[in-house]
Amino acid sequence: MTDLAARLRAAPPSAGRTRVLAVDGRSGAGKSTLAARVARELAAPVVSLEDLYGGWDGLEDGVDRLVSDVLVPLAEGRRAHVPRYDWIREAWDEPVPLDPPEHLVIEGVGAGALRAAQYVGVLVWLEVPEAERKERALERDGATYTPHWERWAAQERAHLARERTRERADVVVEP
Repeated sequence: MTDLAARLRAAPPSAGRTRVLAVDGRSGAGKSTLAARVARELAAPVVSLEDLYGGWDGLEDGVDRLVSDVLVPLAEGRRAHVPRYDWIREAWDEPVPLDPPEHLVIEGVGAGALRAAQYVGVLVWLEVPEAERKERALERDGATYTPHWERWAAQERAHLARERTRERADVVVEP
């Protein structure tokens, strides 16, 4: 993780004065774990796209919220208001204010989307075999996620085929 933190520190600011690290990959690849480790090392906040999706059909809307509600305000030197979706209540909570930090880690499927790319200084792609990813994801959130696995996977496939995120990544992490 030291290499990623050092790489971000060396990158120019990409969203106003903020240096942004995006951690992307398919569900269950370990994005949250990697993001948390790097964020601790940088003493940086983490924005999880899971909070921005707004439900099981919201991958693309989540990316739009990342750009409009988080990255654009930071790029303009303004406070961002990070949306938070409550998956249990299926409703939005109050957004969390985020003043422009020196470093920011964003993680989730879509963190490296083309429409967010101009605000990202370092893009990391996690590549994990599908069977392992599915086992991890369902072990973590099985009761909630199991009925929606294929539905979400279809969104991921469409998004990633169009965005070609892995091919654009600065760093690819594989097992």
